[in-house]
Amino acid sequence: MKRYTVVIDTNALISFVTDRNKDQQDKIAALFENAAGLRLSVLCPQNVITEFVYVLDRVYNVPQPVIKDMIDNFVAMPGIEIVHEVNLKILFSYWPDKIQDYGDAIVASVCTAKKKAIVATFDRKFSAALKKLGLSVWQPVTSTG
Repeated sequence: MKRYTVVIDTNALISFVTDRNKDQQDKIAALFENAAGLRLSVLCPQNVITEFVYVLDRVYNVPQPVIKDMIDNFVAMPGIEIVHEVNLKILFSYWPDKIQDYGDAIVASVCTAKKKAIVATFDRKFSAALKKLGLSVWQPVTSTG
């Protein structure tokens, strides 16, 4: 069985550590469980970590040492890889004309550079832009009871 690769967006990571949307939190928890079980790989562009820190610090007022511990635990998880390199040619073919948010364009460019990758996001506008580009959006499997 071949593992697939998921590129995570900031909003998905924020949903995992906050109670803002229980359904989203459960879906991302399942994604991370699959990554920890090495059934899939999760790629996290470095800018997602930067945005994650900013949002938790400035919007949710989470103490910085707590944010640091969250990131340490996330990075140490099996199946998680932080991506530092971005293909600028791909990035600038998306931003700003096809994807207006620069951070989202980075996520999309990482997805494109990693053939057959899919993006985990709960952002509907970003999802629509990804689909227009022919990129796949992660669809979590939901149980029917």
